[in-house]
Amino acid sequence: MSCVTRVPIISSNSHFLQRTTSSSSNNINTFCFNPLIKSNKNTTRRRLSVVVLSMAESNRSTVLVTGAGGRTGQIVYKKLKERSSEFTARGLVRSEESKSKIGGADDVFIGDITKPETLAPAIGGIDALVILTSAVPKMKPGFDPTKGGRPEFYFEDGQYPEQVDWEGQKSQIDAAKAAGVKQIVLVGSMGGTNINHPLNSLGNGNILVWKRKAEQYLADSGIPYTIIRAGGLQDKEGGIRELLIGKDDELLQTETKTVARPDVAEVCVQALQIEEAKFKAFDLASKPEGTGTPTKDFKALFSQITTRF
Repeated sequence: MSCVTRVPIISSNSHFLQRTTSSSSNNINTFCFNPLIKSNKNTTRRRLSVVVLSMAESNRSTVLVTGAGGRTGQIVYKKLKERSSEFTARGLVRSEESKSKIGGADDVFIGDITKPETLAPAIGGIDALVILTSAVPKMKPGFDPTKGGRPEFYFEDGQYPEQVDWEGQKSQIDAAKAAGVKQIVLVGSMGGTNINHPLNSLGNGNILVWKRKAEQYLADSGIPYTIIRAGGLQDKEGGIRELLIGKDDELLQTETKTVARPDVAEVCVQALQIEEAKFKAFDLASKPEGTGTPTKDFKALFSQITTRF
C-alpha cells in the first residue's frame, strides 16, 4: 500500500483513499491507496469532499483573541468567526459571564492572564494571537458631578496595570512563543511617550507606562508582531472613515485622535493577513465621518508605516 501526501485527481473508478497519518508540520493529510478496497461513485465523491474539506481546514489560521469579552475584543472575535474560510477563531475571557456574553461557544476559554498556568488550553495549537487585555480603572463611589471636581478612580486587587498590562501581557507573549505562534497583534493606546499623560494618573496605575513596557517586550521577542496604539475608542459604526497612521503620539496634537472600535478590530484582522503589517508599530486614528475617503486598501495603509516601535 503506497502513500502520498498530495491529493490526486480521482475518477469514478479510482480506488478508495484511506487516511493514515497527519503531517505535524503543516496539517496536510497523508493518504494511501488501498487496492483491496473498492469504491463506487458516491463513496468516491464523499471521500473527495472529505479531502477537500481537510485541505481547506489546513489552510485556515487558528487565532486566539484574549480579552474577547471586552468591547473591542468581542468585535475582533466576531469578525474572525464571520471569516470562517480564513480563520478558526478562539477567545479567552475571565469568567463564565463573559463567555456567555459572546455566545458561550466551545472555542471560548476561561483563563486569567495573571495566572500563566491557565493559558495553556487556549494557546495550544494556535497560529496567531491578538492581545486585547487591559487593566480597567473603576470610579470610586460617592462622586457627585453637581458639586464639581473630578471623579477618583481605583483598580481592584490583582488587576493593577502592572499586573495586567505588563505581567499579564508578558505571560501571554511567553506562552505564545513557547507554542510556536507565528504572529502577535497587540492593541495598546496612544499617549505612551508622555509620562505625565492623564491616563497614568488614574488610580496611580501608570497604565501607559506598563503598556509601553509590554510593547517593547513583544518587539524584542523575535515573534512577528503588529503593535496598534489606538486613539480614543468610540462605539460607532466602522468602515466609513479614512484611517490615519501616526507615530510617537503626533496624532494627539491634531483634531483627529479618536477611532471607532470596529475600525480597530478590522485593522487587527487585516494585520493577520497582510505581510506589510509585520514588525510594525503605529498610532491609529481616523478622520471625522464625512471627510476623506473610507479606508479599504489595508495593504497600502500598512505600507505607509516605517516604525518598528
